[in-house]
Amino acid sequence: MLDAVRHYSPQVRLLLATTGVLTLARAITLPYLVVYLAQNFNLDISTIGLTIGGALIVASLLSLYGGYLIDTVRSYTVIIVSTVVFSLSFVAAIVSRELSLFFISLVLINLALAVIDIAAKSGFCALLPLEHRAEAFSIKYTLSNVAYAVGPFLGLALVALDDHLPFLLSALLGLVMCLCYRRWGERSARAGLDSGAQAGFLSIGGHLLKDRRLICFTLGGALSAVVFGQFTAYLSQYLVVTSSASEAARYISYLVATNAVTVIALQYVIGRRISSSQLMPWLLAGMALFLAGLLGFSLAQSLLAWCLAMLVFTLGEIIVIPAEYMFIDSIAPEHLRGVYYGAQNLSNLGAALGPVICGFALAHLVPVATFYLLIGSVVLAALFYYLGARR
Repeated sequence: MLDAVRHYSPQVRLLLATTGVLTLARAITLPYLVVYLAQNFNLDISTIGLTIGGALIVASLLSLYGGYLIDTVRSYTVIIVSTVVFSLSFVAAIVSRELSLFFISLVLINLALAVIDIAAKSGFCALLPLEHRAEAFSIKYTLSNVAYAVGPFLGLALVALDDHLPFLLSALLGLVMCLCYRRWGERSARAGLDSGAQAGFLSIGGHLLKDRRLICFTLGGALSAVVFGQFTAYLSQYLVVTSSASEAARYISYLVATNAVTVIALQYVIGRRISSSQLMPWLLAGMALFLAGLLGFSLAQSLLAWCLAMLVFTLGEIIVIPAEYMFIDSIAPEHLRGVYYGAQNLSNLGAALGPVICGFALAHLVPVATFYLLIGSVVLAALFYYLGARR
């Protein structure tokens, strides 16, 4: 993997570094949002789920327009503005004394990261030949999981000193990447616009709605993202209810690390073998692994059992995420890659629903019912993937 990175152009390496560092910034704080909201705003578990999930829903909807901007504005400008917003939003989260202001901060953090992620994917397609794109997606995903391996433990060390320190470090990392991109980013880089790309946002939205395969894969992605998109949030909710806040934080640190280490060790090896010609068998294998992992969570009684279930769960994630990237890359018109990746990013609506659904289940049903609802989501996702894969 490192040998492949060395052969990339400086702009591709900068995009990889930017998304990796900003993911680290988010990983430092994300696993502790449930605990932070409970302690600083005295929220019950259902309201915490609505807050975290609602912020991601709003950000995901807005990111579709962010993808449109990437197709119509210099990516340099979009990335600079997004990194500034990312940093300032963490500062705003610290000083927020009202839940509404904290919620807006979460929306802006998620939105800025989503737009930068879309810009990176579009940049890979513009800067790399077709045969090297899947490899770049795999490397990007691996770096993100390196961030998730390091981030939670770094956050745990900082929160022991002061619960605001993780937010401050995240803001600082965003500022550093803003300065780096301002110094080394390609100012003249611009999406390859033609007359079709000059259409208005609503006109392009109409075009997306006519693409049946995009719609099916977006729905399948949304349903699968319910399961893996914010697993830290809903597992934190479950563990807070079934144990204690301190025990939940300890378990989540190990689970996130297990997820990240598994991806780091196996994603590049597995991801590079996934081909568009065998997309459906790979996706079905990923869905089966999700089912096995969720059943493992529902039965786990020890930290070791939780980690083993997470390992199986992560194997499904390793397969599904690169396969989705490859599918969108294969159907997106050259001049609309940003908005197509923005549409794919709407699958985060599913990630947002995860904490909401689980918060409701934990408040009104027996706790283990959470995992049975998630299993139902996996089955529906597999159905939409099947429909999308059919020509």
